[in-house]
Amino acid sequence: MRFANRMPPMRAGLPLILLLGAVAGLAACASGGGGSDGPRRDPNLITAEELTDYTTFTAHDVIRRLRPRWLRARGGGTPQLIMDGARMGSLEGLSAISVADVDSLRYLSAADATMRFGTNFPNGAIEVVSRAR
Repeated sequence: MRFANRMPPMRAGLPLILLLGAVAGLAACASGGGGSDGPRRDPNLITAEELTDYTTFTAHDVIRRLRPRWLRARGGGTPQLIMDGARMGSLEGLSAISVADVDSLRYLSAADATMRFGTNFPNGAIEVVSRAR
């Protein structure tokens, strides 16, 4: 009978547990995305802002420096090159494109490239959008 006046242990600690959970959740939301100093960059896009330091480079050189995984073989092949919406073929054409003429570069997965430009993109595509002159 000495235990008859005690509150069940679960009920006594439940408000404290809920409060600690809420505090931890709010702290996680306020962390700012893992402590990065700048905006989170899209791994599949190189913007004109990122290209400002590389105006004397070719598009191939910039991709090799900033997003080298785009150039790696996927499934035994390489991505196709798309320039201003037109299929240019292999990535060799990237070496002839000056970064000063480029507005953005984007890697498209096989599914994304097929949806935008039709079939025959088993390894994806690198899309080059040139600057309007």
